[in-house]
Amino acid sequence: MISRFLRPAIGFTALATVFGVSAFAGVAQADPVKLRISSPAVESDWHAKMLTVFKDELEKSSAGEFNVEIHLNESLFKQGTEPAAMQRGNLDMAMISAQDIAKQIPAWSVFTAGYLIRDPAHQTNVFRGDIGQEFYKMVADEMNIEILDVGYLGTRQLNLRGTKEIKVPADLNGTKLRMPGSDAWLFLGSALGTSPTPMAFGEVYTGLQTGTIDGQDNPLPTVRAAKFYEVTNQIVLTNHLVDAIFLSMSKKTFDALTAEQQAAVHDAAMKATAYNNENRIADEAGLLDFFKGEGLSVYSPDLDVFRATVQKAYLESEFAKDWPDGIVDRVNAVE
Repeated sequence: MISRFLRPAIGFTALATVFGVSAFAGVAQADPVKLRISSPAVESDWHAKMLTVFKDELEKSSAGEFNVEIHLNESLFKQGTEPAAMQRGNLDMAMISAQDIAKQIPAWSVFTAGYLIRDPAHQTNVFRGDIGQEFYKMVADEMNIEILDVGYLGTRQLNLRGTKEIKVPADLNGTKLRMPGSDAWLFLGSALGTSPTPMAFGEVYTGLQTGTIDGQDNPLPTVRAAKFYEVTNQIVLTNHLVDAIFLSMSKKTFDALTAEQQAAVHDAAMKATAYNNENRIADEAGLLDFFKGEGLSVYSPDLDVFRATVQKAYLESEFAKDWPDGIVDRVNAVE
């Protein structure tokens, strides 16, 4: 009698044993982690393309564990609002600048200063070393954002009207150089030896054309894209600001990942920034011949004098009071 009542239970157990893997696999298999990335970049920009590299590398190395969504053209969050969105937990990932970070952590303003970072290789070595780890920890602790890696944004050069050759900052005396309207940008223009003139980006072409301003500064791809070469005569390779972009993740999102997933995210980020850097550097190098072909004079000034003059101006400024002691010497010492 007992065995008769046990038969259905035994049958159910046997069925569960036979079909258990398929029946409960869906329960055991967690849903992919959705990572939403917001960027103001357009599809053709190397920064947009590097996000695709990140997505492909991550999904390839961790099959089925991640679902990466890339939102370009400010379609998800407006430029500059991404840090706050990640801090609120409304956004998983974005690319943020030192200028963005410095608004909340003044010590980071050191990385907005002219002639601190020498070139893209120096930038990578600084931020992948002890200095980078210290400053990344500030961002994690104070902004609740995990920086994954640094990418090269571009090197700003002087693009001027006229034919006067510029060798040292004193040669720029009286030059009306267009700069963005913030105190930090205007100070950089002054440190370079110019008379900085605030002007909206959309007005720069006409300003150069009419002589309202004598020059502007931007990475070379921007000079080409905005066609500033049509209304200027020379490009002075001052290399005065080697700018960075930081591929970052909300710490809330990052901390919820397993150790293996975190490692995969970091690895994918490094491959993405390497792709960006290689292509952006090649793009800039190729533009020198383009501008020469357009009739512009392209040359390098005395960079040692420019660097010493600008760094001295910063060290004696109000900006430096927020910098950690000895940070400029430490960054300068990185090969």
